[in-house]
Amino acid sequence: MSHPAFELVRDDAIAEINSQAKLYRHRKTGAEVLSLVNSDENKVFGITFKTPPEDSTGIAHILEHSVLCGSRKYPVKKPFVELLKGSMHTFLNAMTYPDKTAYPVASQNLKDFYNLVDVYLDAVLFPLITEETFEQEGWHYELESLDAPLVYKGVVFNEMKGVYSSPDAVMHTQSQLALYPDTTYGKSSGGDPKVIPELTYEQFKRFHQTYYHPSNARVVFSGDDAPEKRLEILDAFFDQFERIDPNAEVKLQPRWNAPRTVSGTYAGSIDPEKRRDGMVSVNWMLDPPETREETLSFGLLSYLLAGNSAAPLRKKLNESGLGEGMIGGGIGTHLRQPMASFGLKGIDPADADKVEALVLETLKEIAETGFSEEQREAALNTFEFNLREQNTGSMPRGMSYMFTALGGWLHGGDPLAPLAFEDALAGLKAKAGSGHFEREIARLFLDNPHRVTSKIEADPHQGAREAKAEADRLASVRAGLDEAALEDVMERTARLKELQEAVDRPEDLAKIPTLTLADLDRDIRTVPTQETSIQGVRTLYHDLPTLGILYLDLGFDMRVLDKALLPYLPLFGRALLQTGTSKEDFVSLTQRIGRTTGGIAQHRGLATRQDGPGTAAWFFLSGKSVPDKFGDMLGIMGDVLLDAQLSNKQRLRQMALEEKAGFEARLVPSGNAFADMRIKAGLTEAGWIAEQMGGVSYLEFLKGLVKRIDSDWDSVEAALTSIRDTLFNRGRMVINLTADGALWPEAQRELAGFVGGLPGAQRPDADWSHVFVPRNEGLVIPAQVNYVGKGANLKALGIELSAASSVALRLLNTTYLWDKVRVQGGAYGGSSRFDLSSGNFAFLSYRDPNLLKTLDAYDGAARALRAEIGETDLVRSVIGVVGDLDRPEFPDAKGYSAMWRILNGTSDALRQQRRDEVLNTSRADFLALADAIDVVAEKGHVVVLGGEAAINLANEMRPGLLEVSKVV
Repeated sequence: MSHPAFELVRDDAIAEINSQAKLYRHRKTGAEVLSLVNSDENKVFGITFKTPPEDSTGIAHILEHSVLCGSRKYPVKKPFVELLKGSMHTFLNAMTYPDKTAYPVASQNLKDFYNLVDVYLDAVLFPLITEETFEQEGWHYELESLDAPLVYKGVVFNEMKGVYSSPDAVMHTQSQLALYPDTTYGKSSGGDPKVIPELTYEQFKRFHQTYYHPSNARVVFSGDDAPEKRLEILDAFFDQFERIDPNAEVKLQPRWNAPRTVSGTYAGSIDPEKRRDGMVSVNWMLDPPETREETLSFGLLSYLLAGNSAAPLRKKLNESGLGEGMIGGGIGTHLRQPMASFGLKGIDPADADKVEALVLETLKEIAETGFSEEQREAALNTFEFNLREQNTGSMPRGMSYMFTALGGWLHGGDPLAPLAFEDALAGLKAKAGSGHFEREIARLFLDNPHRVTSKIEADPHQGAREAKAEADRLASVRAGLDEAALEDVMERTARLKELQEAVDRPEDLAKIPTLTLADLDRDIRTVPTQETSIQGVRTLYHDLPTLGILYLDLGFDMRVLDKALLPYLPLFGRALLQTGTSKEDFVSLTQRIGRTTGGIAQHRGLATRQDGPGTAAWFFLSGKSVPDKFGDMLGIMGDVLLDAQLSNKQRLRQMALEEKAGFEARLVPSGNAFADMRIKAGLTEAGWIAEQMGGVSYLEFLKGLVKRIDSDWDSVEAALTSIRDTLFNRGRMVINLTADGALWPEAQRELAGFVGGLPGAQRPDADWSHVFVPRNEGLVIPAQVNYVGKGANLKALGIELSAASSVALRLLNTTYLWDKVRVQGGAYGGSSRFDLSSGNFAFLSYRDPNLLKTLDAYDGAARALRAEIGETDLVRSVIGVVGDLDRPEFPDAKGYSAMWRILNGTSDALRQQRRDEVLNTSRADFLALADAIDVVAEKGHVVVLGGEAAINLANEMRPGLLEVSKVV
């Protein structure tokens, strides 16, 4: 398994991740490679470079975008997009961090995996990074005509405008930059929009030459691919370089002798009745952890202090009445010198000092009184369960290994030590009860003067002030240009647009490696499902290898609920697990869950039915446990379902405030999702309900609910009690269990006893009838960018499409919309979505500087689908869609997905039919979607979340286009 170009440094078996770990060093360049050999078919590759920025121009971030825009071997405009279009990837992206840039890919298909590795290695080591790419992805001046205004354009420029529109992001950035003022962590690695235009192309090129070199690389492979092939691939690239000293060390921040305070503002409105627009966080710089045990200790201490609603510091802050919800929440170990942060949002700015004092007083109190045995046991069990389960959700496990190893490895540490946890966990368990965590609170926080208290508050004039400052800066630039210089800017603008609109040469596109249709499975993947009945309750069982863990979903049909109760459900679900019962308060309940289970959670499923009219709408209580704790878990579930203390007014009020604060924090970063929900709320029953429980309407409900809890608590309590009494009965219930076959008989017996204790009422469907009135809306939020949506229900317009439309849609997203909305428009993203079951179609943009231009791009999209579609593009798009259909899932997700398909009427026969339609996609399917999009252009409705000035300007240019209202 060795290769002459590499020196084997370490060769260890790591039982915790079932891997043989080999650490290599490339003899010629010094590149370091961690090769993890295991049985995971979801193969992972990642190359990471230390990229410490010296300023806040976003240079590392812009370069991350730019290297994926064409390389020496693949000289096309967007090889990254070609891979998005036609790869079976299970992960494909790149990430900029404060001190590193990572390029990970993953695929279950070996041929596809090698294709991805080859394209990524060529992209990072031999990118074209032309000046035009820098202008497109970073920033440039744009001038359409001599009498037009000069403007800034650039994908990263507008992305970061969106980031800096989020109060949470403003707070985090201010805190980090203040805590590490003398190091690279004192700069904005993503880029400050006010500073980005200072970056030159020459600096940009030099940054790549300095840091994107094998001598500065850390490479990880993980999976069941041939280990010798890995080294062969790498040497073919690395051998073209000579060793250099990149001088990329992240220097340590010198320690202070006294705490500091910083203050700032964000663009936002002020409530005239009661100031709740402030945030404050108390932040510490910590010394780098020296051992795996210390890193685990940091994580456990964070969880003990603030990891759940019952954790003492979180509880004290949330119940103080000073704010609406905690921010920070613990110790982050992704920086060389970790950062710890605890604070509150939704405060009166005048109370900032009170919050700071409360954080410090509470930490002092905990250090003196200590954690209880129950608290420690719950935290340790939760941590151990997660470590052993290795359930990384949608992230491939190999990527988790990669980032775990990089923590210390990037700064000269051992990459293998963090992957093994048994000894560290045992050591931590041994000292947990002897005051270890209490001593750590004193060491890390109370006796640590390197502390920053960071405060921000809303400034209703900041958005306008920043817009004017940008306009003045551009006006000043323009005033310094004579007519010849202005014409030069116009020519550069036109040339960039011409290059953006140019078509890649077919011979260059053909160089992008791809699979063929013959590489695809023609049959769907199925999940073993046994259906039975327990005490009259429909029960689904999935025999899957779960490492001895039982995954349980209890589902209750929401269709029995009056529609007026639906907006209460998110808060009701939280109340089940966060109010306690008549026998134990919510702190004791939370600890009991932590001690005996791997976690219990509530969530909702909602979709238009596939097999007929109506909506599949279910409330789920899900949990996981080891076999000898399964009965205990069922006991907890029974208690919360039937005995949650819904009469706990103060606790419900605090949760409503937290829910509101959390929603407002998501509004700007996820504006496209809220626009999507708002569009669909006017189209279908499922869309309307989803928006009532998670969209802009839900925010309005929460605002009113907080007031009603104070003024009319009886009606609120009555609504919550009515939900419980109506919803939780075995007459409209489903049980879903995923576990190893040997665990099923005993689990079945215990479930029978559990179900017998539930009410058995049979309840009819409630009346959910609703008059759908699509509206063109401009929803004002405090943002410097827009989220532009337009959509319609195709079925209601008499249009029926097949699953092949998803192939046409993929090509539309990765060609026309990518080019028009992102590349030429400067938005961070643009896409279209279509749900075959409901018939809902929507165009959406993300962090978009435009509004009307984007709508015009949507309305012209059909032309792109009517253009000649090459065979290569069609095949690649089919491959990409099939890759989405075959996304890997862990056993718990497989079991849940199988259940959800049954509940919403998606049969295996229908899935196979749709897969066949995808595999047999033809040009006729592209033309059918084009006809449908023409109808959307004519009859669709528009929803925009964006800045007030942009929305008002759109209405001036197209009078009456949008009905304007303010969200926050």
